[in-house]
Amino acid sequence: MCWKCGKTVTLENVSRASECPECHSDLHSCRNCLFYEPGSYHDCHESAEELVADKEKANFCDTFRIKREWTSGAAGSASKKAEDAKKAFESLFG
Repeated sequence: MCWKCGKTVTLENVSRASECPECHSDLHSCRNCLFYEPGSYHDCHESAEELVADKEKANFCDTFRIKREWTSGAAGSASKKAEDAKKAFESLFG
């Protein structure tokens, strides 16, 4: 599933040059990876040796595995969670 538009990706093999057929975002990116986890070391659950600075652009990661579906069922949910957490924090101290 594309992290940006939420469209289901039907490609079996995602190469570095693969793009989402709907929004044309790079599919071989950290944001589309099964191991992507913001807050972990290099934002990755695998032992990533090099930091990938732009998590939304195509990269050369050998451990990349396409994330077939989002656990929340919608693209962009991580940013919504972060926004909600920020609002809750500000309500406590602001």
